[in-house]
Amino acid sequence: MRRILTPFIAAIAFASGALVLLGQADAQTRELATKGALLDRVAAVVNDGVVLNSELDEQIVVISERLRTQKLELPPQNVLRQQVLERLVLQEIQAQRATKAGLKVPDETLNSALQDVAQRNGIPLAQLPEALHQQGVDYAAYREDMRKELTLGLLRQRDVLQRISITPREIDQFMDKQSKAPSENNEYNVSHILIAVPQEATPEQLDEATKRATDVYQRAKGGEDFAKLALAYSKSQTALEGGALGWRKGGELPTFLTDVVAKLKAGEVSAPLRTPTGYHIVKLNEIRGGNTKAIEDQVHIRHILMKTTELADEATVRQKLTQIRERILKGEPFAGLAEITSEDPGSGSLGGDLGWTGPGTFVPEFEAAIANLKDNEISEPFHTQYGWHIAQLLGRRQFDNTDELKRRQAIEAIRASKADEETELWLRRLRDEAYVEYKL
Repeated sequence: MRRILTPFIAAIAFASGALVLLGQADAQTRELATKGALLDRVAAVVNDGVVLNSELDEQIVVISERLRTQKLELPPQNVLRQQVLERLVLQEIQAQRATKAGLKVPDETLNSALQDVAQRNGIPLAQLPEALHQQGVDYAAYREDMRKELTLGLLRQRDVLQRISITPREIDQFMDKQSKAPSENNEYNVSHILIAVPQEATPEQLDEATKRATDVYQRAKGGEDFAKLALAYSKSQTALEGGALGWRKGGELPTFLTDVVAKLKAGEVSAPLRTPTGYHIVKLNEIRGGNTKAIEDQVHIRHILMKTTELADEATVRQKLTQIRERILKGEPFAGLAEITSEDPGSGSLGGDLGWTGPGTFVPEFEAAIANLKDNEISEPFHTQYGWHIAQLLGRRQFDNTDELKRRQAIEAIRASKADEETELWLRRLRDEAYVEYKL
């Protein structure tokens, strides 16, 4: 059976809605953790919280193991230690912000994520605790780690992704540009290095960053291992992944990288590109072709969303939706009740109508709840990361939506391309506003 992995959500990965999983620590990690419990020290003070030395040691072992598994050469220990510590500091800052915002991941969402982990490892969820135990991993701690990472994902969704605005003009310009680009259907495997520049950089800091970016670029261009350079010098959230952004469709590349990547051939490295976050050095690893689907199965759905509060827990909200469902079944209009009760700001005023949508529009829990509904059938209450829902299927169709699909894909691509840079800016702002004192 494949090794089960410990979850960690990186910034750019969340923008695409995916979990990035790090290798689980082995006996060496457990030994370090045991020592840390006895002789623990504070590695960094972060606002009113701390990062412990035992946490730092454990993550260094975890990440070192993963890098060795990927056959990536480890940077010097002091460089790796600083990179990992900075990541833990950023995690602590985000965790504190999520706590103040009252963000919580319900057990249903957590269990769904654990189910995904079990499926990827080819075992039933019920066997996951024992499988983790065989690797020396405490299941309860694993659950809480997963919950923390999902919480950070919700925070980024709220503070970054939901605040990205896209204008009709941007969509039109994007589609016009894509129509003239033969690479519209291509996918790119890209890595990048960020030489960060503080928002209020002094001339000396700017000069130092410029020199470092030039030096790193020359070394990468000269054939030095790009992943190793990223581990040593990059301040991006992908640094500990060797700078890998993974496969991206042409339109999903970060906005500031689009023109750069289009000019590169596989294996080439770009000259440093200046952005508000600093200097970016990009390597195009591979290119592959893709296909655009024009015909798709669509569903017409309307729903009612209700959320938990301090006064209304999960059971209370579910019961309210059950009662609303019964009222609709007895003849009251779905749309009228949705306008009064739904807490979805986008569809509530429209009677809960979500319009015609294609596959992948909704989160997996929503997709699963509506998958087997018949025309006009109303689902039982179900839960997603957004709250509790009931949904009604109004119809199904096969639709040739080439133009509509391209426009929707344009919106998704623009949002994805903005998400990377917006997330980096957001993290830089959080870091700059936080009080951080290193103790090591």
